[in-house]
Amino acid sequence: MHDEPEERGPAAYVAEFIGTFALVLFVTAAVSLYVTPATPQVPAPFIDFSVIGLVHVFVLFMLIQTLAVVSGAHFNPAVTVALTVLRQIRPVDAAIYVVVQLAGAVAGTLVTKVLLNEFENADAVNYGATLLSDKIDEKVLLGMLAEGIGTFFLVWVIVGVAVNPRAARDWAAFAIGATLGLLVMVIAPLTGAGLNPARSFGPALVSGEFGGVDNFLLAYVLAPVIGAVLAALLYFNLVIAPGKKGPGGMGPVG
Repeated sequence: MHDEPEERGPAAYVAEFIGTFALVLFVTAAVSLYVTPATPQVPAPFIDFSVIGLVHVFVLFMLIQTLAVVSGAHFNPAVTVALTVLRQIRPVDAAIYVVVQLAGAVAGTLVTKVLLNEFENADAVNYGATLLSDKIDEKVLLGMLAEGIGTFFLVWVIVGVAVNPRAARDWAAFAIGATLGLLVMVIAPLTGAGLNPARSFGPALVSGEFGGVDNFLLAYVLAPVIGAVLAALLYFNLVIAPGKKGPGGMGPVG
């Protein structure tokens, strides 16, 4: 772990805002366009999770490639908390990151709402809000399990390819983006696959649909943070620390 995480500045904060804005804008727009809920006229819902998963792959790949050198490309409060625990970022910078991530997520969803204001389906799916599915009987514990496991493996890959000093970092952006896409394709039918408190918070606030504040905090805030921290600590202590050859850590992500 770094003894002294590098200090972040305004450029990093703006990068986190822009990155989270773009991530949530494209994701919520994709969900609004490619998820059609069941109606009396159309009893069977239409959901193209392959397209939505690929949107996650491409947008995260693009954002990491362009912004990792500026801010580390967190775009996710759970990732920021996990990297704070690994002392890859100072707590004061982490707190600012979380604030701008939440602001970026709200701004991204607002743009989706403006763009799709005349598209009734967008309102019907709450502009991409993440909600517990009837496939898990809307049970919050199952939702927490799904969101926690998903975020665990997302952060597992982030630490493995970006923090691990022996990783093949040329593949980091693709590996992280592809992992998120994979997780979305599997977990989205269960919980909407937030895997990111900011991504879940933006559309929930804009649409006013939290699915119950208690459930939201447990499934979409607490569970991802716990999963992220567990993944970071386990990977670091299992893989990185035993063979560490120096300060390690990928500067931009740290």
